[in-house]
Amino acid sequence: MAGSAKVALREVMDIHDAAEYLGISPDTLYQYASDGFIPAFKLGNRWRFKRSLVESWMEQQSSIHAAKPAPARVRPRQKKPVARAR
Repeated sequence: MAGSAKVALREVMDIHDAAEYLGISPDTLYQYASDGFIPAFKLGNRWRFKRSLVESWMEQQSSIHAAKPAPARVRPRQKKPVARAR
């Protein structure tokens, strides 16, 4: 039990630990890291994630999405009045 608590508190996570922490699949996280969407670095040929950088990235992402204005409501086009038949 103490060993698992120690692993959960590590500052540098591998792709499986970080994926579990974020609640996404390792494949998705690998793609995010490859695209530079999430802060990560390679140690040898393996992706690593610094917990503090991932947490600050999550804060930044949540503030970006919270600050977006609500989309404008689109009003339906009004029909033109029909001309009287002659």
